[in-house]
Amino acid sequence: MSGRLYGVGLGPGDPELITLKAARLIESADVIAFHAGVGKTSNARTIAASLIPTSAIEEELRYPVTTGGTAHPGGYAGAMAEFYESCSARLGAHLEAGRTVVVLAEGDPLFYGSFMYLHDRLSPRFETEVVPGVPAFAAATAVLASPLVRQTDVLTVLPGTLGVPELARRLADTDGAIIMKLGRTFPRVVEALRQAGRLEHALYVERASMPAERWMPVVDVDPTSVPYFSLIVVPGDSKSSDPHGRRTPASVEERAEEPLVEQRGTSVSKPRPLKVIGLGPGPDKWLTPEAKAALADVDHVIGYAPYVNRVPQREGLTRHASGNTVEVDRARHALTLAQSGEKVAVVSGGDAGVFGMASAVFEAAADFVDVPIEVLPGVSAVQAVAAKAGAPVGADFAVLSLSDRLKPWPVIEKRLRAIAEADLVLAVYNPASRSRTTQVADLQKLFLEHRSPDTVVVVGRDVGRAEESLTVTTLAELEADSIDMLCLLIIGASSTTVTAAGQVWTPRFVEGE
Repeated sequence: MSGRLYGVGLGPGDPELITLKAARLIESADVIAFHAGVGKTSNARTIAASLIPTSAIEEELRYPVTTGGTAHPGGYAGAMAEFYESCSARLGAHLEAGRTVVVLAEGDPLFYGSFMYLHDRLSPRFETEVVPGVPAFAAATAVLASPLVRQTDVLTVLPGTLGVPELARRLADTDGAIIMKLGRTFPRVVEALRQAGRLEHALYVERASMPAERWMPVVDVDPTSVPYFSLIVVPGDSKSSDPHGRRTPASVEERAEEPLVEQRGTSVSKPRPLKVIGLGPGPDKWLTPEAKAALADVDHVIGYAPYVNRVPQREGLTRHASGNTVEVDRARHALTLAQSGEKVAVVSGGDAGVFGMASAVFEAAADFVDVPIEVLPGVSAVQAVAAKAGAPVGADFAVLSLSDRLKPWPVIEKRLRAIAEADLVLAVYNPASRSRTTQVADLQKLFLEHRSPDTVVVVGRDVGRAEESLTVTTLAELEADSIDMLCLLIIGASSTTVTAAGQVWTPRFVEGE
């Protein structure tokens, strides 16, 4: 009969934080396994030392590499994969012999823990149980005795190994944060905190719950003294005092709602122009220099979350991301901030004036007549797909969105029929969604009433991104069910042609009737 595998969380370091269940399993185990760093004593074994029975077989799982280089042909990933295979084989032999195996894990076994890699390999073969432990960040916040998050605050746990831009973006977009895996990453983490505007209130905790525990503001930490057993706490409780008794400033939104204070007969602030910026279809190389310069100058970026996420976080920038169906609401938010004197940009993918935020801003601007609006153009999706295909919109063409969220389908159908009868090239935005699954087929049927089945059709998906694809087909052979929101369609005119090399173009000349 096979033995049973336990992944047992020990908590952050204080033996008194080991749970009763964990202690009972350790005391009765046949085999105790624990990880150890290169040239180091196992911290997990040290925590549980008083509970390990003298009769237990001890399996030290010593890492082949931690932060240094390796000569393994597969690099770090290859060396570690080979290590975990070896560890699994060693523990598997005990389990096959019917022994109970307890793997000690600092903190919680499945929270950035090494046990998870053993679990992946052994749990399909052997009965396995995971015993949770107090995670390190819970001990760290207890040391600080300061609220981390409350009510509707969002907590994000981040590895310090992320790149600075991504780490800064995520720090800016959350209320509270925990940053793990420091050590050599600490200087980069500090830079990310600075870019996200979170450095001032970030707190450093080292060896929480251990005898040598200490904490201090991140700004006071010597980067050369940061061990692995450390983390950073970024409180999300923005309305309360930090451990130093300081109050955080009111949010910009709160300031925007306050009446302007008169000083020497002049208001503190006056409206600034609201910039509406097209980011292009995706690649940074398609962001115009004008747009890039404008984004570097504003203090707030507002838009649909995937577009806001494309704007790099930097010091002094606040990003406001929202859903895809609240365009006018986010426009009002942007106008309110601009009216209060803030420097604000509203962003759209592609060109902001082509089914983008520019129109929504002007719709909302009726209540903000004192706020100037500047629209900065961007590369549109139709331009990107057309360029990838060749020159399909080299002559007269129409652009239409198939979305019926803002206009009824009979209106769309009427416009499609007029375009088909006029023999115009048609670029189709928003062709399908989860709730709109038949409109491309309806378009195809309608166009076949007026166009040849051999009419050229271009399907561009995610053009400009790593997953891009471009398909050249015909109106009759178009697979309507394969089209989704990531696609843009270009339906050619009767004169649209495909070259021997597979490129699509439409002549500029049209013969008279």
